[in-house]
Amino acid sequence: MRIKPKALALNLAVALIALIVLFPLAWMASVSFMSTGEAATFPPPLVPSNFTLEHYRDLFVNQGMGRYVWNSFVLATLATVLALGFTVPAGYAFAKLKFKGRDRLFQVLIGALVIPAQIGTLPLFLMLKSVGLVNTYAGALVPWLASIFGLFLVRQYSLSIPDEMLEAARIDGASEGQIFRRVVLPTLQPIVVTLGLFVFLGSWNDFLWPLIILTDQSNYTLPVALAALSREHVQDIELMMAGAVVTVAPVLILFLALQRYYIRGMLAGSVKG
Repeated sequence: MRIKPKALALNLAVALIALIVLFPLAWMASVSFMSTGEAATFPPPLVPSNFTLEHYRDLFVNQGMGRYVWNSFVLATLATVLALGFTVPAGYAFAKLKFKGRDRLFQVLIGALVIPAQIGTLPLFLMLKSVGLVNTYAGALVPWLASIFGLFLVRQYSLSIPDEMLEAARIDGASEGQIFRRVVLPTLQPIVVTLGLFVFLGSWNDFLWPLIILTDQSNYTLPVALAALSREHVQDIELMMAGAVVTVAPVLILFLALQRYYIRGMLAGSVKG
């Protein structure tokens, strides 16, 4: 089989870009298995001369990393469940249910997308402080309850559901709740998984809001704990790389496991309007 020069050049370019993107991750993982001080030598080694797990043992035995992993897992899971619980019905309602001011309200929400999220950080913190939610999981979850971007994704995908299918269910006597559970939700599966993945990854990797709202170290999430740890062990490159691997590995595995649904959701849902 003859390979066309254009296709060969394209594949080589893709392979080169993939190599450039993956090299820092691969080196990060390699350094995490090096002995203390080995990564600081010049030229920096690519692979460990003496493979060791001492840094991972130090993280979980002496630095309490297990507690931070649990905090991140609980917060990211709750954020995903709550965000899907609020956003999916709302997105479907904006697409298929008729109510006064629906289109105007959606236009206002879409217009709010241009406002940077950081602008609302201080007012939100003061509001939560006034109701006593600072340094609580509930306070850390508030920004993830619903997002305009998620609402937009679900609405666009819901527009692809045929009205005739919904009307047939109503004629058969199904209530709006039954229609949503038995007809709409199975149809929305790709975009629900995609949105869930977005929220979980975003919540897991979020640094700024947990840093502001969580003041007790025992409540820290992984990114905040890793930043605090780096201030105490700024010279210990191998330990920091092990912490970075612990932070990145779970979400990377989750993304690879669900990428089939993610691609289906992005290609089939977001381009319909």
